[in-house]
Amino acid sequence: MSTLSAVLNWRVKTPFYYGWLVLGVVASGSFVATSIAGVVLGGIQFFIFEETGWSRSSIGLAAAAGVWCSGVVAPFAGRLTDRYGPRSLMPCGTIFLGLALLGLGWFHSLWYFYVATISARAVSQPLLIGVVPRTVAVNFFRRRRNTALALTGMFRPISGAIIIQIISIFALTFGWRTAFSYLGLLSLALTVPMLLVIRRGPEDIGLLPDGVLPNQTTAPSQAGSTSRTSQPAANPSGNPRVHPTVRRPTASSEPGEINREVSWTARSALRTRAFWLVALTTMLSVTGSSTIGFSMVPYLHEEANISAAAAVGVLSLSTFLSLANLGWAYLADKTTPRWSMVIALTAAGGVVLFLFLVGSIVSAYAFGLLWGLVHSSLEVIVYMVLAQYFGRESYGAIAGALRPFEAGGLGLGQVLGPVIYDLFGSYSSMIAIAAALHFAAAVLIFLARPPGAGTGVEA
Repeated sequence: MSTLSAVLNWRVKTPFYYGWLVLGVVASGSFVATSIAGVVLGGIQFFIFEETGWSRSSIGLAAAAGVWCSGVVAPFAGRLTDRYGPRSLMPCGTIFLGLALLGLGWFHSLWYFYVATISARAVSQPLLIGVVPRTVAVNFFRRRRNTALALTGMFRPISGAIIIQIISIFALTFGWRTAFSYLGLLSLALTVPMLLVIRRGPEDIGLLPDGVLPNQTTAPSQAGSTSRTSQPAANPSGNPRVHPTVRRPTASSEPGEINREVSWTARSALRTRAFWLVALTTMLSVTGSSTIGFSMVPYLHEEANISAAAAVGVLSLSTFLSLANLGWAYLADKTTPRWSMVIALTAAGGVVLFLFLVGSIVSAYAFGLLWGLVHSSLEVIVYMVLAQYFGRESYGAIAGALRPFEAGGLGLGQVLGPVIYDLFGSYSSMIAIAAALHFAAAVLIFLARPPGAGTGVEA
């Protein structure tokens, strides 16, 4: 038992802040989990229904059901993360996902395809892509929190761009099922670094967020300014906790400067108008973006007369350009996450309308470039808003409460395009609806003012 304890307590000594290594391991989990994400299933759906004869709607329904189920699991995952930490949950995600992906290579029936993709997506999304990784970022970072959240948001789309190409190559030579089998083995192998590297937060290794050492801080002389103000978790007034968070001294700050961060309980946060406006914004924007993302390849191929290979290339480009999330994080630091999201949503609505003008490879890649610069930010900035509004103490539970809205939008978008095509034989109505959803979401996030700190009411 002592040997096992020694192994679990051992950690890599890094010349840089340990939180960056943790994010690197988190990225590997997101990579394998993205293999059954909607953007990947949408990008490789040609290979699936050509081999199996299954309808497009059946594949879209599998993707939608998986993401809807992840919305059911996410609130529980968020609360478990706050209680037990990500180190206990993420290895469970890699094991479950690995077995499901291996099964996709062995079993060929539609019912197993549904069981594997739905259950694996339900478990792996909150544990390896969404709630748990974002909680890791919020717990390990304060001053660089928006950058860390932007990175966690980049993991899935960049992984999707790579995995779409990997599965496409395998599909032409060995079959798409073989690719899933290898990804399953990789997922199982990642269980070991998950156990060895990940921690609940920097306090577990003697640090504070951003790598600040406790002995680098000094308390201000005012007696009451450093004490932590607490309140019962079930405070009916809805008042948030306010406690000091130490940040690394900079040229413009005194050593040991205290940066007071407001931390709400999940129950209190859910009583604010701001949370529900953010939740509705999320559902509308994600519905619009997932509608376009899932049906982009068939639309470009069948209605814009672009080859299937070029259409997949446009999708890969747009997902890979989630690198722009770092730019959105910078903008959020300079303005606010809320205003950054207003800008991103408005721009996304305009880019969606540009699809009506796409009719060549050049214009298709122009769309992919523009879409890549704006759409992936929408699922990231909203979690920056949550961190800014409600703090880190119950972030897992609060982010988990938001996930059903995000999952509902993702699933609805993945079904909307195929259903519209099956009913009308065209994607034109889909484009108009997706643009309108983005513009409506921009209005809602504009109205979602920060909740009043210390009062439980709107500022």
